[in-house]
Amino acid sequence: MSGRRSPIYRSAGLYELTMLALYRRHRGERLRAVADLIPAGARVVEACCGPGLLYRRHLRRKGIEYTGLDISPAFVRRLSRAGVDARIWDMREERALPAADYVVMQGSLYQFLPDARPVVDRMLAAAREEVIVAEPVRNLTHGPLAGPLARLGDPGTGPTPHRFDVESLRQLFAGYDERVRRSFPVAGGRERGYVLGGGDIRRS
Repeated sequence: MSGRRSPIYRSAGLYELTMLALYRRHRGERLRAVADLIPAGARVVEACCGPGLLYRRHLRRKGIEYTGLDISPAFVRRLSRAGVDARIWDMREERALPAADYVVMQGSLYQFLPDARPVVDRMLAAAREEVIVAEPVRNLTHGPLAGPLARLGDPGTGPTPHRFDVESLRQLFAGYDERVRRSFPVAGGRERGYVLGGGDIRRS
């Protein structure tokens, strides 16, 4: 790890304030858009779960059996103290994710660029039903803000200078064309959602 984890990955409160600043009136919508795709009582693994906003605000009330995976010890400790199954997990490691009906990642796939395919593969292998990914495609990562924003997005593995746009995200999931069930805008077009059929598969 870089040893210089961004402050937003050390404080759940600061993380939530950052999400509010980034998404404003769409903050709640981006969580609901994913939560509405998951039926009550399902088994869910959320990769890069952060402070568990998706579970705490939406999935808990649906009787979801939930496991959150995140590289931030602070987030995992906070969730564990609240009785949530949360585990420290580096998604770059080549180990199988816990099996679930649905495997979810929201706003974090960019952290594995320039090649996020191995992460998507491991998510697919763990999902019995579906993989749900919602990823930002409109970003403030150019010009004078590029350097500071890359450092702000460092979860502890190094700065994250790369981001998806609509076309690069489409190209990534074109390699899984046989499994893509739907694609849709999230948060007023700030993010793009993809739903893929689960199961360990070979990319096209």
